[in-house]
Amino acid sequence: GIIAVGWDPGLFSLNRLFGESVLENGSSYTFWGKGVSQGHSDAIRRIEGVVDARQYTVPIESALERVRAGENPNLTTREKHLRECYVVAKEGADKARIEREIKTMPNYFADYDTSVHFVSLATLKKEHGGIPHGGFVLRSGATGEHGENKHLIEFSLKLDSNPEFTASVLVAYARAAYRLAQRGERGAFSVFDIAPVLLSPKSADELRREIL
Repeated sequence: GIIAVGWDPGLFSLNRLFGESVLENGSSYTFWGKGVSQGHSDAIRRIEGVVDARQYTVPIESALERVRAGENPNLTTREKHLRECYVVAKEGADKARIEREIKTMPNYFADYDTSVHFVSLATLKKEHGGIPHGGFVLRSGATGEHGENKHLIEFSLKLDSNPEFTASVLVAYARAAYRLAQRGERGAFSVFDIAPVLLSPKSADELRREIL
């Protein structure tokens, strides 16, 4: 069995590990979006008077640029991401109450700057019907006797379909699980335990010749 398979946890976890291993003196940052958060969207749908909703997690560009500039800032939750909500309300529903309940919802929205937009069901389906997502993992660090040499490692994803991309990651790790089983290996693994060569449909010889 392999756990933490996906892009976060999963591919992002691997890139956090790579960054911290290579640049021990530094700081790690993860930004998500812009993309639909399915869990947060579901949380809005549970509010009385809501027909349907989509919530976008949006990284704050100025925070990203500070990390890329090598500032190693200590960023709060509110300084890293915005939350944009598009909500279809039932006819006659109290929109002010719905907006208040969204913005004050603990563990979901209370710690973020959140905007709420009420739209029609047709508009929601037309303009917000997809499930895009993505994000960034960054490791900013320094080397040298006095830390005079600055370095930045950045990994990013931009996904038109979060479910389809995640399924593609699952297939690669299913391939690895099958190969481990064929070798007679048993037990519980995380993505950290799986050698990259096990993920590829290519042979080890092909990988060395074509990619390495």
